[in-house]
Amino acid sequence: MNSGKLILVRHGLSVYNDQNRFTGWKDVDLNEQGISEAKEAVSLLEEIDFDMAFTSELKRANNTLDLILKGIKQESITIEKDVALNERDYGDLVGQNKAEAAEKFGDEQVQIWRRSYDIPPPGGESLKDTADRVIPYLNDKILPMVYDGKNIIVSAHGNSIRAIVMALKNFTPKEILKTEIGWCEPWIFEFENKKLVNLEIKSRPNSKSMSKLPN
Repeated sequence: MNSGKLILVRHGLSVYNDQNRFTGWKDVDLNEQGISEAKEAVSLLEEIDFDMAFTSELKRANNTLDLILKGIKQESITIEKDVALNERDYGDLVGQNKAEAAEKFGDEQVQIWRRSYDIPPPGGESLKDTADRVIPYLNDKILPMVYDGKNIIVSAHGNSIRAIVMALKNFTPKEILKTEIGWCEPWIFEFENKKLVNLEIKSRPNSKSMSKLPN
């Protein structure tokens, strides 16, 4: 009986997150709080022996992964980076403060772009577009290793992780829009015989950004 685990970790707070800016594919780094959050995740993961890691091509996710692997003394595992795991591309909104974007495009329109499933901002992606590139990569590259009994860690972004959660939990678009992914709060999916048998979400101590499943 093959039993593998898939652990999803959203990167720590970035410079743009702290400034309430749309980040998307802008390659900004972690701020000091984000570095601390990644280090706090170490104690939540130190009992798991990982076989391989996957991450996006953006350094806030890369550096979160590096801090975690260093903390759990598993830096030697293979790491694969791929654009498929990048954050949702916010297009023309990237770099704008969310209040500034509301003034420019109208608050109602910005909320539609942020909270709808399949309506992209100008020049960017919807959550559906993001899922359309993330899920094939999940199915082709990541899940076969988990089904083979391997323990895999993925360090990625709020919306790319949402897409994975949507696929693994068979959530509807409405359900995934109500799902929150906390900074550096591991989502641990456990599989047996290619079936999901358990999900555990580990909260960081004193976390103000809590993960949340739909009611």
